[in-house]
Amino acid sequence: MSVQCLFPPSSDTRPLQGLYLDCCLHKQAAMGDVLIYSNYIASLDGRISLRDDKTGEFSVPESIANQRDWRLYQELAAQADVMITSARYFRQLDKGCAQDLLPVGQGSDYADLGVWRAEQGLEVQPDVVVVSASLDIPLKALESLKGRRVWVLTVDGADSKRCQQFEMIGVTVVKVSENQVRGAALKAFLIEHGYRSAYMIAGPAIHHTLLASGVLNRLFLTTHLSLLGQNKFHTILQGEMAPVRAQLDSLYLDNEGGQMFAQYGIKGSNT
Repeated sequence: MSVQCLFPPSSDTRPLQGLYLDCCLHKQAAMGDVLIYSNYIASLDGRISLRDDKTGEFSVPESIANQRDWRLYQELAAQADVMITSARYFRQLDKGCAQDLLPVGQGSDYADLGVWRAEQGLEVQPDVVVVSASLDIPLKALESLKGRRVWVLTVDGADSKRCQQFEMIGVTVVKVSENQVRGAALKAFLIEHGYRSAYMIAGPAIHHTLLASGVLNRLFLTTHLSLLGQNKFHTILQGEMAPVRAQLDSLYLDNEGGQMFAQYGIKGSNT
């Protein structure tokens, strides 16, 4: 499996495997800082998820989900100290309409990533941070993360009884703000606990939180060369926000998979 480099301009091809590992994201942050990055796969008309009328949930369309992109998703996770997600993700997981929260290196096709983490001195699995003001998170879904350190970041007025339920299954609840968990508070928490690389795998709401606060550093975007249409869909970003500039750092064409892999540096808000 190989991909064609389109940017920076080049005639080179290279193997798909290892394409994102070479970023070494776990080594990019300065001392006392953290690199936060996100990743999506979208159709050519910008759909990252479509609504299932039976479940009422949004999920990645089967027509664009593919193993080649999944390999790169795993490579990004392999470089993370911690993965950032949302309560909604776990509600979907509880309903059986979300993929499991990625144990890195699971299965023979990805075993090299577990070896790679060990060689880099990283923990066996990334920790997990769940951002939730409501604490509407199924306990059963959280229990699937046994063996990994799990944090729930919430607001000052969060239900005390619910917090105790999380603590009883080994999940640490941290109240970081008055009425909404904002990107700056999330970043400060990550730095305080020594994280250097954080992989955001949640939907557009958390993405908006990070971008609006100017704390997202990189965006990895797979564009599948297909048009999906539909009226009930999500894109990578929704909601009011000042414009944010992005700079294209790399672009690869996966001709066999009918998709392109782009990496963008995020430059911050234009106010």
